[in-house]
Amino acid sequence: MNHQPVAATTAQSFFPKVSVVIPIYNGEGDLPDLLSCLLSQTYPKDQVEYLLIDNNSSDRTLSILNTTAENSPITIHPLSANNIQSSYAARNTGIKAATGEIMAFTDADCRPQPQWLQTLIQPFINSEVVIVAGEIVALPGKSLLEQFADKQETLSQKHTLAHKFCPYGQTANLAIRRHIFKTSGLFRPYLTTGGDADICWRILQANLGKLEFAPEAIVQHRHRLTLKELASQWRRYGRSNRYLHELHGIELTREMKTKEYAYILLRWLLKEVPRESLKNLIGKASLVDLLNTPLGLFTGRERSVGQRKAQLPENAKMIEWM
Repeated sequence: MNHQPVAATTAQSFFPKVSVVIPIYNGEGDLPDLLSCLLSQTYPKDQVEYLLIDNNSSDRTLSILNTTAENSPITIHPLSANNIQSSYAARNTGIKAATGEIMAFTDADCRPQPQWLQTLIQPFINSEVVIVAGEIVALPGKSLLEQFADKQETLSQKHTLAHKFCPYGQTANLAIRRHIFKTSGLFRPYLTTGGDADICWRILQANLGKLEFAPEAIVQHRHRLTLKELASQWRRYGRSNRYLHELHGIELTREMKTKEYAYILLRWLLKEVPRESLKNLIGKASLVDLLNTPLGLFTGRERSVGQRKAQLPENAKMIEWM
């Protein structure tokens, strides 16, 4: 995985047909901001189509999409994927209906920046590149949990691109050459988490091409606001690890023992709390610095719980094809 700058003169003439696929489940509240971001893209409008796939929503998502498509200056194709409740099944519906040479993926709760698509597509100038991952940064937030996640760069692709088994990009900001799916297969439609790693690893381990990182292709994403949401997020990470262990044989995350938690908390109370409290008084630290350790233990524990309790459904092993 590399990051190779593209010459400006070359990039200015490279505009292949792109299909942007976005799965949506009960996304009524996200649609206004999302559509605004799509309208602001600098990529030539006649070279991009937006396939917005309703995944069995119970709100007004599909009706809003249909109305928007009729009056939009950009090409929007509203689709439905109601048979399987999975974002990966919805993405497969989009891929099959697409006409573009390159598939770009993001999510309904993401906010692609104006240069996102143009910057994400540039590395495909190199014919050996078949996957491009852009960067994911946090939307501005002021709550303690948002500050904690921002400090940890929880959403950043730098974590997935540095995965010790094999690099991969998250589907919140990812692009793949469409013809590759004919060889690799599509997403596993019954998988509920970990599908982005799975598709990238299947492509890379089959030596179908290279993965490139486009750090300036940015989408923004919300951090979790409550402990319940944070716990759900990290349990999903744990489930993903278990599923990928079953599918690809990656190592499971070691679970910490009770005495390890106790030791870290005691060290935090005796060393970190006095130090960070003093820094806070003189304006050189914040509350999130003070609580970084217990919050880190909380997320680590939730990830372990998710990993321990997860069991890969037999149908999640199935790969869908073009």
